[in-house]
Amino acid sequence: MGKGPEAFRSISEAAEELGVPQHVLRFWETKFSFIRPMKRAGGRRFYRPYDIAVLAEVRRLLHQEGYTIKGVQKLHRELGTKRFLARDHEPGPEPAAVGEATAAPLGPDARHRLQDALAALEQAKARLDGLLGA
Repeated sequence: MGKGPEAFRSISEAAEELGVPQHVLRFWETKFSFIRPMKRAGGRRFYRPYDIAVLAEVRRLLHQEGYTIKGVQKLHRELGTKRFLARDHEPGPEPAAVGEATAAPLGPDARHRLQDALAALEQAKARLDGLLGA
């Protein structure tokens, strides 16, 4: 019999549920100040359902959306935890880092070429997914 949805999870249970190694969860704690599991005597971590939801969104942004650690930090800082978890933010390119040049707006030709390139990449990904799934 498994734990209920409101039960606290140990680091091993949280890592298994999220599909990441335990050391990644400990690393994320050092990079994201908003990840704060309960710690019992001896430093043992316990993750509440809220903590799991935050970690799942961090994992999604880093692994699926391609955000950097700094990008996730900035997104959380700008949105706050409630909107961060609500996923009502638009995924997209992160703002340029301080000192980086920003690109000029795209013209219609450049936008069309990028859309064509994106379509070709999506087709290639679909083919690879099909091959890997077989």
